[in-house]
Amino acid sequence: MMMKHKANMAMVFVQIIYAGMPLLSKVAISQGTNPFVFVFYRQAFAALALSPFAFFLESSKASPLSFVLLLKIFFISLCGLTLSLNLYYVAIENTTATFAAATTNAIPSITFVLALLFRLETVTLKKSHGVAKVIGSMIGMLGALVFAFVKGPSLINHYNNNTIPNGSVASTKNSVKGSITMLSANTCWCMWIIMQSKVMKEYPAKLRLVALQCLFSCIQTGVWAVAANRNPSVWKIEFGLPLLSMAYCGIMVTGLTYWLQVWAIEKKGPVFTALYTPLALIITCIISSFLFKETLYLGSVGGGVLLVCGLYLGLWGKTKEEEIKLYNEKQSQKVIIV
Repeated sequence: MMMKHKANMAMVFVQIIYAGMPLLSKVAISQGTNPFVFVFYRQAFAALALSPFAFFLESSKASPLSFVLLLKIFFISLCGLTLSLNLYYVAIENTTATFAAATTNAIPSITFVLALLFRLETVTLKKSHGVAKVIGSMIGMLGALVFAFVKGPSLINHYNNNTIPNGSVASTKNSVKGSITMLSANTCWCMWIIMQSKVMKEYPAKLRLVALQCLFSCIQTGVWAVAANRNPSVWKIEFGLPLLSMAYCGIMVTGLTYWLQVWAIEKKGPVFTALYTPLALIITCIISSFLFKETLYLGSVGGGVLLVCGLYLGLWGKTKEEEIKLYNEKQSQKVIIV
């Protein structure tokens, strides 16, 4: 039973780890860490953490790296990792941790549309599973909007010395700029999810693929950071929450979860992976309400319920579609044998 649901469990684990990313990142950026320098060190941590495992565990799977394939991986890193992460950290300067998590719920819908355009996903509206996937995506997006914009009465509102002060996590400076930048970051990330399924057919060594992308992203972000700010002092990182945030985001988020997502994309497809994104929002919201004095509203709870309903409806449609596909393949094999 557990083996059957390995991909589901892996994606839930990924979202639990992802929930910590906006929380720790917001603290680090609010304490004065340069966003581009943060991404550079994050990707450096990821590349260093993944390289030994990639070298020793996948020596038999590694395919020859042609110049064309290397170029493809370089541009996938530029679009999916470098652009999306740098835009994300620029955006998080102007938003709260919960809002950053909320806007990522556009990812399943954007990925679904892109997967349709690239013919990686099919929709049959005459079938119940096709309708479920479409309606599930719509309900999920509606839930994200309700969560972000509908308030209602407050349910949890802490004011004690155990919470991190509001000043260290910052209020919204420019919500419009933050929203547009975050949407751009999410779109780049969706492109990364889509492109993984294509490049994995040419290079099946998943750990090496992710390690290479992290290395390229680290180099690209280093160039970006130097071009944006030539003051050497921005590269100095003191021990404390900023360093902890970089290590967590690099080793756990970039290193471990990217590898798990690449594995899940290979097994279940890009839309399946994106469908689990709403879980991180719910986890982030609960933690933020206790640690960062972010008020939990009734509207947030209602939005969370819609997100979960959209998630399960979409997953049901995806699972039903796979069952039908597997049944048809078995029937075809029987006909060939006969």
